[in-house]
Amino acid sequence: MDRTDGTRSLTGLLALWGLTRLLLLLSVFKVYVFPGPDVTNDVFVIYQGWYEVLRTGTFPLDDVTWQYPPAAALAILSPALLFFLDYAQAFFVLAFLADLAVLALLLNAGLRPGRTVRGAWVWVVGVPLLGPTVYARYDVMVTAVAVAALLAGARRPRLMGALAGFGAVLKVWPVLLLIGAVRRRAWAAAAVTAGVLVALFALAMPGAFAFLTFQRERGTEVESLGALVFHVARHFGWDGQVLLNYGSVEFLGPYVDVVSTAALALTGIAFGWLLLWRLMATRLVPHTLTDAAFVAVLMFTTTSRVISPQYMVWLVGLAAVCLCFRRTGMRVPAALVLLASFVTMLEFPLWFSHVVASDPLGVTLLFVRNGLLVLATVVAARELWRTSVPRTDRREPAGRTDAVPKGGPLNGARRLTSRASREAG
Repeated sequence: MDRTDGTRSLTGLLALWGLTRLLLLLSVFKVYVFPGPDVTNDVFVIYQGWYEVLRTGTFPLDDVTWQYPPAAALAILSPALLFFLDYAQAFFVLAFLADLAVLALLLNAGLRPGRTVRGAWVWVVGVPLLGPTVYARYDVMVTAVAVAALLAGARRPRLMGALAGFGAVLKVWPVLLLIGAVRRRAWAAAAVTAGVLVALFALAMPGAFAFLTFQRERGTEVESLGALVFHVARHFGWDGQVLLNYGSVEFLGPYVDVVSTAALALTGIAFGWLLLWRLMATRLVPHTLTDAAFVAVLMFTTTSRVISPQYMVWLVGLAAVCLCFRRTGMRVPAALVLLASFVTMLEFPLWFSHVVASDPLGVTLLFVRNGLLVLATVVAARELWRTSVPRTDRREPAGRTDAVPKGGPLNGARRLTSRASREAG
């Protein structure tokens, strides 16, 4: 691509971002009313209610919908920074700025030698596919922290670890970013950052760990993979209910605890696979760290008892980071995530009433969305294993730069990490 074509492509990217983000802002500010349930109620009612409690110096101890780690308080309190706006308006502006920060990070990474702006395109296209929900939840802020952590990567392991640790205390899942990190400095920085933050919140604000009880008692949310069992069972006489429970619409009734336990078991299996991969992987290239993080979050999202629409923004952000690297194998999984994001907008908020009713349209949308997530997870995991774990059924060709060097797997991992760091830089 010559310089003129590159400039046109960048101009088109920025124009598309500006147009789509304007539409999202018009929607959350209710200049244009998006069809379906009002997704901004969480900000106007729940977040603002938490804000009023948190500003008094305590966590919402009596509110079972508070199911977030302590640093989530920072996101809920952040609209106070824009004191000249009311709470909801300030929150939407901050969500927009977090979106802009992710774009800036991806462009900065993609315009480096050997990289590509495909990742920025994934973000620009993927976010509006989820509709206005993205700006009405604080997940886009957490995603910005996660993207910054991954892009720091092998070049700045301490910074990556600190950001991952901070993200984990915001919403837990960013700890999965470390699954591919081989440098102890990254893990140490994450542990120190998370530990200090948790200790500060525990000392300063009562109820810092109340979220653990509320989270443990959740059931099977209607959009999750396990919920498909009950969506189908309702057509064959299952006599359970669909109710608002612990902050989300969940199935309650016979066998729900069995399906919830099965979901936890699947999550455990996913963790076991990731642990096995970590022990076996010795081919470390610049994009291994980001690919592994994407796979880990895909696994834990897909097997979760809850797959809220805003969770998809995590996957879009990590897919975008992967595609900043030219040689990543995550192109197909990223495309599947984008398709799943569009179907997610169809099932929530557009036709959520059909999902709650378990009618043919709602069940079909969930089968398609969750099927796309399962397929993306399987394809991504297979590609990660293929590119990073050496085959044992044949000898590696002489001269392969990604084969295990002499001195054993551990020594090889160290040498390859050093090589990956130089190439990433």
